[in-house]
Amino acid sequence: MGKQWKVKGKSENAAAKGRLFTRLAKELQIAARSGAEPDMNPRLRLAIDQAKKASMPKDTVERAIRKGAGLDAGAVQYEKVTYEGFAPHRVPVIVECLTDNNNRTISSMRVLFRKGQLGSSGSVSWDFDHLGIIEATPKAAGADPEVAAIEAGAEDFEAGDEGATIFYTAITDLDAVCRALPDQGFVVQSAKIGYRPKNPVSLGDAERAEVEAFLEAIDGDDDVQDVYVALGD
Repeated sequence: MGKQWKVKGKSENAAAKGRLFTRLAKELQIAARSGAEPDMNPRLRLAIDQAKKASMPKDTVERAIRKGAGLDAGAVQYEKVTYEGFAPHRVPVIVECLTDNNNRTISSMRVLFRKGQLGSSGSVSWDFDHLGIIEATPKAAGADPEVAAIEAGAEDFEAGDEGATIFYTAITDLDAVCRALPDQGFVVQSAKIGYRPKNPVSLGDAERAEVEAFLEAIDGDDDVQDVYVALGD
Protein backbone atom coordinates (compact mmCIF):
# COMPACT_ATOMS: atom_id res chain seq x y z
CA MET A 1 0.00 0.00 0.00
CA GLY A 2 2.13 2.90 1.20
CA LYS A 3 -0.31 5.32 -0.40
CA GLN A 4 -3.46 7.18 0.45
CA TRP A 5 -5.82 4.85 2.32
CA LYS A 6 -8.68 3.53 0.21
CA VAL A 7 -11.34 1.02 1.17
CA LYS A 8 -11.97 -1.27 -1.77
CA GLY A 9 -15.59 -1.49 -2.86
CA LYS A 10 -16.73 1.49 -0.80
CA SER A 11 -17.65 3.48 -3.90
CA GLU A 12 -20.55 1.07 -4.43
CA ASN A 13 -22.02 1.82 -1.01
CA ALA A 14 -24.66 4.57 -0.82
CA ALA A 15 -23.52 5.74 2.61
CA ALA A 16 -19.93 5.90 1.39
CA LYS A 17 -21.02 7.96 -1.62
CA GLY A 18 -22.73 10.38 0.75
CA ARG A 19 -19.51 10.73 2.75
CA LEU A 20 -17.58 11.29 -0.47
CA PHE A 21 -19.92 14.09 -1.51
CA THR A 22 -19.57 15.68 1.93
CA ARG A 23 -15.79 15.58 1.67
CA LEU A 24 -15.84 17.00 -1.84
CA ALA A 25 -18.17 19.81 -0.76
CA LYS A 26 -15.82 20.72 2.08
CA GLU A 27 -12.84 20.80 -0.29
CA LEU A 28 -14.78 22.98 -2.73
CA GLN A 29 -15.61 25.42 0.06
CA ILE A 30 -12.02 25.60 1.29
CA ALA A 31 -10.70 26.06 -2.26
CA ALA A 32 -13.28 28.76 -3.08
CA ARG A 33 -11.96 30.97 -0.28
CA SER A 34 -9.22 32.02 -2.71
CA GLY A 35 -11.76 32.94 -5.39
CA ALA A 36 -14.82 31.48 -7.08
CA GLU A 37 -13.35 31.50 -10.61
CA PRO A 38 -11.67 28.15 -11.40
CA ASP A 39 -9.57 29.65 -14.21
CA MET A 40 -7.88 31.84 -11.61
CA ASN A 41 -7.84 29.28 -8.80
CA PRO A 42 -5.97 26.00 -9.51
CA ARG A 43 -7.06 24.35 -6.27
CA LEU A 44 -10.70 25.08 -7.03
CA ARG A 45 -10.29 23.80 -10.59
CA LEU A 46 -8.94 20.49 -9.27
CA ALA A 47 -11.74 20.25 -6.71
CA ILE A 48 -14.36 20.81 -9.40
CA ASP A 49 -12.75 18.13 -11.58
CA GLN A 50 -12.88 15.69 -8.65
CA ALA A 51 -16.54 16.49 -8.04
CA LYS A 52 -17.40 15.92 -11.69
CA LYS A 53 -15.63 12.56 -11.74
CA ALA A 54 -17.64 11.53 -8.68
CA SER A 55 -20.89 12.55 -10.48
CA MET A 56 -21.64 15.20 -7.87
CA PRO A 57 -24.74 17.20 -8.88
CA LYS A 58 -23.95 20.53 -10.53
CA ASP A 59 -26.15 22.53 -8.17
CA THR A 60 -24.38 20.95 -5.15
CA VAL A 61 -21.01 21.94 -6.61
CA GLU A 62 -22.15 25.50 -7.27
CA ARG A 63 -23.69 25.83 -3.82
CA ALA A 64 -20.46 24.68 -2.14
CA ILE A 65 -18.43 27.18 -4.18
CA ARG A 66 -20.77 30.04 -3.28
CA LYS A 67 -20.58 29.16 0.41
CA GLY A 68 -16.80 28.98 0.35
CA ALA A 69 -16.46 32.26 -1.52
CA GLY A 70 -18.73 34.00 1.01
CA LEU A 71 -21.50 34.63 -1.52
CA ASP A 72 -24.14 32.88 0.59
CA ALA A 73 -25.05 33.95 4.11
CA GLY A 74 -24.54 31.56 7.00
CA ALA A 75 -21.84 29.45 5.35
CA VAL A 76 -19.97 27.04 7.62
CA GLN A 77 -16.26 27.80 7.85
CA TYR A 78 -14.08 24.70 7.79
CA GLU A 79 -10.51 24.48 9.06
CA LYS A 80 -7.91 21.98 7.94
CA VAL A 81 -6.36 20.03 10.81
CA THR A 82 -3.71 17.32 10.48
CA TYR A 83 -3.11 14.54 13.01
CA GLU A 84 -0.12 12.22 13.16
CA GLY A 85 0.44 8.96 14.96
CA PHE A 86 0.72 5.21 14.65
CA ALA A 87 -1.67 2.45 13.69
CA PRO A 88 -1.25 -0.92 15.43
CA HIS A 89 2.22 -2.43 15.01
CA ARG A 90 3.80 1.06 14.86
CA VAL A 91 2.69 1.82 11.31
CA PRO A 92 2.95 5.61 10.72
CA VAL A 93 -0.32 7.37 9.82
CA ILE A 94 -1.23 10.92 8.81
CA VAL A 95 -4.90 11.95 9.00
CA GLU A 96 -6.14 15.14 7.34
CA CYS A 97 -9.47 16.58 8.56
CA LEU A 98 -11.68 19.48 7.58
CA THR A 99 -13.73 20.54 10.59
CA ASP A 100 -15.96 23.28 11.93
CA ASN A 101 -15.43 22.09 15.51
CA ASN A 102 -11.87 21.32 16.64
CA ASN A 103 -12.97 20.01 20.03
CA ARG A 104 -15.27 17.43 18.42
CA THR A 105 -12.58 16.32 15.98
CA ILE A 106 -9.75 15.89 18.48
CA SER A 107 -12.11 13.96 20.78
CA SER A 108 -12.95 11.62 17.91
CA MET A 109 -9.28 11.16 17.01
CA ARG A 110 -8.36 10.28 20.58
CA VAL A 111 -11.00 7.55 20.58
CA LEU A 112 -10.10 6.25 17.12
CA PHE A 113 -6.38 6.09 17.97
CA ARG A 114 -6.89 4.01 21.13
CA LYS A 115 -5.74 0.89 19.28
CA GLY A 116 -2.73 2.80 18.01
CA GLN A 117 -1.03 5.93 19.29
CA LEU A 118 -1.90 9.55 18.60
CA GLY A 119 1.31 11.55 18.29
CA SER A 120 2.26 15.21 18.28
CA SER A 121 2.86 17.39 15.23
CA GLY A 122 5.97 16.17 13.41
CA SER A 123 6.01 12.77 15.12
CA VAL A 124 5.71 10.87 11.82
CA SER A 125 5.52 13.49 9.04
CA TRP A 126 9.32 13.49 8.82
CA ASP A 127 8.99 9.95 7.40
CA PHE A 128 6.73 11.12 4.53
CA ASP A 129 7.28 13.28 1.47
CA HIS A 130 4.75 16.11 1.09
CA LEU A 131 4.05 16.44 -2.63
CA GLY A 132 1.53 16.49 -5.46
CA ILE A 133 -0.15 13.16 -6.22
CA ILE A 134 -1.88 12.52 -9.54
CA GLU A 135 -3.69 9.31 -10.48
CA ALA A 136 -4.04 8.94 -14.25
CA THR A 137 -5.04 6.22 -16.70
CA PRO A 138 -3.78 5.72 -20.27
CA LYS A 139 -6.02 6.86 -23.11
CA ALA A 140 -4.89 3.88 -25.17
CA ALA A 141 -2.65 0.84 -24.87
CA GLY A 142 1.03 1.61 -25.20
CA ALA A 143 1.06 4.96 -23.42
CA ASP A 144 4.45 5.16 -21.70
CA PRO A 145 4.26 6.50 -18.12
CA GLU A 146 8.01 7.16 -17.97
CA VAL A 147 7.92 9.34 -21.08
CA ALA A 148 4.77 11.03 -19.83
CA ALA A 149 6.38 11.79 -16.46
CA ILE A 150 9.44 13.34 -18.10
CA GLU A 151 7.53 15.37 -20.67
CA ALA A 152 4.84 16.56 -18.23
CA GLY A 153 7.36 17.55 -15.56
CA ALA A 154 6.53 14.95 -12.89
CA GLU A 155 9.28 14.04 -10.42
CA ASP A 156 8.46 10.33 -10.16
CA PHE A 157 5.80 7.73 -10.95
CA GLU A 158 4.69 4.26 -9.95
CA ALA A 159 2.06 1.73 -10.92
CA GLY A 160 -1.34 2.28 -9.33
CA ASP A 161 -4.44 0.12 -9.06
CA GLU A 162 -6.31 -1.30 -12.07
CA GLY A 163 -3.87 -0.09 -14.72
CA ALA A 164 -3.54 3.45 -13.40
CA THR A 165 -0.27 5.29 -12.87
CA ILE A 166 0.51 7.51 -9.89
CA PHE A 167 2.56 10.57 -10.84
CA TYR A 168 4.36 12.55 -8.13
CA THR A 169 5.15 16.23 -8.49
CA ALA A 170 6.50 19.18 -6.55
CA ILE A 171 3.57 20.89 -4.84
CA THR A 172 4.00 24.00 -6.99
CA ASP A 173 3.96 21.89 -10.19
CA LEU A 174 0.76 19.94 -9.50
CA ASP A 175 -1.55 22.03 -11.69
CA ALA A 176 0.93 22.28 -14.57
CA VAL A 177 1.52 18.51 -14.66
CA CYS A 178 -2.24 17.85 -14.57
CA ARG A 179 -2.63 20.07 -17.62
CA ALA A 180 0.28 18.44 -19.45
CA LEU A 181 -0.55 14.75 -18.93
CA PRO A 182 -3.45 14.58 -21.43
CA ASP A 183 -1.04 15.58 -24.22
CA GLN A 184 1.11 12.62 -23.18
CA GLY A 185 -1.72 10.09 -23.52
CA PHE A 186 -3.06 10.02 -19.95
CA VAL A 187 -6.43 10.98 -18.46
CA VAL A 188 -6.20 12.52 -14.98
CA GLN A 189 -8.57 10.76 -12.57
CA SER A 190 -7.60 12.56 -9.38
CA ALA A 191 -5.06 15.11 -8.19
CA LYS A 192 -4.21 16.50 -4.79
CA ILE A 193 -1.45 17.51 -2.41
CA GLY A 194 -0.72 14.63 -0.07
CA TYR A 195 1.89 12.40 1.50
CA ARG A 196 4.04 9.49 0.31
CA PRO A 197 5.81 7.31 2.91
CA LYS A 198 9.57 7.04 2.71
CA ASN A 199 9.82 3.71 4.56
CA PRO A 200 6.64 1.57 4.22
CA VAL A 201 6.24 -1.09 6.89
CA SER A 202 5.76 -4.73 5.81
CA LEU A 203 3.40 -6.90 7.87
CA GLY A 204 2.00 -10.40 7.88
CA ASP A 205 -1.62 -11.08 6.94
CA ALA A 206 -2.99 -11.02 10.50
CA GLU A 207 -1.20 -7.81 11.43
CA ARG A 208 -2.20 -6.17 8.14
CA ALA A 209 -5.85 -7.02 8.75
CA GLU A 210 -5.62 -5.36 12.16
CA VAL A 211 -4.12 -2.21 10.65
CA GLU A 212 -6.70 -2.10 7.86
CA ALA A 213 -9.56 -2.36 10.37
CA PHE A 214 -8.03 0.55 12.29
CA LEU A 215 -7.74 2.62 9.10
CA GLU A 216 -11.29 1.84 8.00
CA ALA A 217 -12.62 3.10 11.34
CA ILE A 218 -10.72 6.38 10.94
CA ASP A 219 -11.82 6.75 7.33
CA GLY A 220 -15.44 6.48 8.44
CA ASP A 221 -15.27 9.60 10.62
CA ASP A 222 -17.22 12.51 9.12
CA ASP A 223 -14.43 15.05 9.68
CA VAL A 224 -11.73 12.96 7.97
CA GLN A 225 -10.75 13.98 4.43
CA ASP A 226 -7.69 11.83 3.71
CA VAL A 227 -5.67 9.13 5.45
CA TYR A 228 -2.08 8.34 4.49
CA VAL A 229 -0.33 5.26 5.83
CA ALA A 230 3.19 3.81 5.58
CA LEU A 231 2.00 0.25 4.97
CA GLY A 232 3.96 -1.73 2.41
CA ASP A 233 2.41 -3.84 -0.34
